[in-house]
Amino acid sequence: MELSELRGQIDNIDDELVRLFGQRMDIAAQIADYKKENGLPIYVPSREREKLMDVAEKAGPDMANYTRVLYSMIFELSRSHQSKRNITTSALHEKITHAIENTQRLFPQAPMVACQGVEGAYAQIACEKIFKAPFIMYFKNFDGVFNAIEQGLCQYGILPIENSTAGSVNKVYDLMIHHNFSIVRTFRLKVDHNLLARPGAVLSGIKEIYSHEQAISQCTEFLKTMPGVKVIPVENTAVAAKLVAESDRTDVAALSSRACAELYGLVCLASSVQDQGNNYTRFICISKNLEIYPGADKTSIMMVLPHKPGSLYRVLARLYALGINVTKLESRPMPDRDFEFMFYFDLETSIYSEEFVQLMCELDDLCEEFKYLGSFSEVI
Repeated sequence: MELSELRGQIDNIDDELVRLFGQRMDIAAQIADYKKENGLPIYVPSREREKLMDVAEKAGPDMANYTRVLYSMIFELSRSHQSKRNITTSALHEKITHAIENTQRLFPQAPMVACQGVEGAYAQIACEKIFKAPFIMYFKNFDGVFNAIEQGLCQYGILPIENSTAGSVNKVYDLMIHHNFSIVRTFRLKVDHNLLARPGAVLSGIKEIYSHEQAISQCTEFLKTMPGVKVIPVENTAVAAKLVAESDRTDVAALSSRACAELYGLVCLASSVQDQGNNYTRFICISKNLEIYPGADKTSIMMVLPHKPGSLYRVLARLYALGINVTKLESRPMPDRDFEFMFYFDLETSIYSEEFVQLMCELDDLCEEFKYLGSFSEVI
């Protein structure tokens, strides 16, 4: 049989599948109307399990798994269609609507902002890109930034969340579980690491290098060219530069920004030593209260999913059904809960879209627990 004939048969089957799929969705809509009238839940796990077992058995051993996957997606599409017909305003959606209506139109120009580290830190550079004339208060660690926001000491906080080379900043993700905050904006900063030392130092004489652990991981190839040199992690790249400047040694150096060279009176022994030239760190700007500024087209949420097969698939399938793009997915173990994880999603969707509204009203049905972290735009 010719390929064109086989494709013709496929086309005929597809035509029938499309017709039957539309018919199935129409009946699902009628079921949704019945459930709404009688106060019944849309999602009935026992019914779904029975149906999956039935279709897998009918498909036979060779096609059982394929059939389960196909029908799992059909079920998600069906639930999404049913939810859209019976969508009701949730407390979360009302909170988001209130934030949209009551957030000032112009992003703040000169607020008090919390940053981790000392003067010259990359967080400071990001802060000065996000705000026109910020007043900056420095804290020793990331936890201090979160606490400053919660206690009202600062209006906003700046935190690194991920790097294009070294990946996610896990300490920040772990702290997100324990603190209450909202993300109001994100910023991508090009990071350029340099080896800085006191005047009179030479590259061949360096015995110790200080820097933040993320910067160290971003410069592994350069550090391989300096065997025998001790690499010491510290709280921040600017802290590293300050330590070197305050020492009386010329055999120590810091991996830090070029701005720190001028700030702390250091010289550059090697410039742009990061592994990749296209090296960016993404920072989040957080606040205590929910603020949603015009143009917000990204959303972050946290979810605790049941520890069983298919839990994450259900969420991803629903997002796929709604046409919402997932730009980041991160998982972190939850303290004191065996083999349970908190999942972090960065989603790309306008806050004004129907899909966004539907998702916000469906989150309760998708997971055991969830936390809406905010909707925002990203400055590049």
